[in-house]
Amino acid sequence: MTRTERPRLPPDLADHCPLCRQPAAQFYHRDRSRDYLQCKRCALVFVPSEFHLPPEQERAYYDLHENSLQDQGYRRFLSRCANPLVAELRSGSEGLDFGCGPAPLLARMLEEAGHRVALYDAYYMPNPAVMRKPYDFIVSTEVVEHLASPGAELQRLWGCLKPGGLLALMTKLVISPERFTTWHYIRDPTHICFFSAHTFRWLADWLSAELNFVASDVIFLRKKFPG
Repeated sequence: MTRTERPRLPPDLADHCPLCRQPAAQFYHRDRSRDYLQCKRCALVFVPSEFHLPPEQERAYYDLHENSLQDQGYRRFLSRCANPLVAELRSGSEGLDFGCGPAPLLARMLEEAGHRVALYDAYYMPNPAVMRKPYDFIVSTEVVEHLASPGAELQRLWGCLKPGGLLALMTKLVISPERFTTWHYIRDPTHICFFSAHTFRWLADWLSAELNFVASDVIFLRKKFPG
């Protein structure tokens, strides 16, 4: 049986949501290569694990990206997150670029603004030591849609934030089932989790965070002070 001939999924599936761990999801969409489910609780749309690329294929796909430290178009793209983040930070803040990739231009932009930035990337900068430090901010651009276990990873990042710190995320948002079917974002085989405004509101409640939709694809979550 070919993948396009696979049987249609039942409406309720015993596949845990990778964000909130809800044990059942509902069918959302299918295309020629993958199925997509939606969590009934947090509304995350996700690709079942059977359709995930193995690590060596995922890494090979990332290696095709041509971003560089000298790419002005890439700098303009990242500025949509960097500029509002810099406006929120105190002078000399210390942060982490999570999922920085092989060309950590965002970290350089933040350093140019006077901040210190540690780097982490599972494939290109796998330094677990940086994940054991507290930070004033953590920034992650075009990363959460790639995470097989976003709930665990975001909780880990949240634990690295100081009270009052900012988690700055950049990812395209699900708008509707109708628009999802023709969305360019789902054509990337390494994109396996798709957040919506509803999903981020659920996440903010779960983390007890202050939520700010800075732009259509830029989301800030601020860690509250105790008490």
